[in-house]
Amino acid sequence: MLIRRIEQFLRETGMPWTKFGRLAAHDPRFVQDLRNGRTPRTATELRVEHFMNTFRENQHAA
Repeated sequence: MLIRRIEQFLRETGMPWTKFGRLAAHDPRFVQDLRNGRTPRTATELRVEHFMNTFRENQHAA
């Protein structure tokens, strides 16, 4: 489930959920909407997964 992966990412990075939404989905309310039951489109889900993977890779490379 996407929200679980996002919540784990937020715990790992300490990133605020509004910043994550802005950076990953161009929507500061994205995470809150998911918490409230929103189902993202497949393209949005793929973009968010790509953001998390890229962010992690860049963190480990630094």
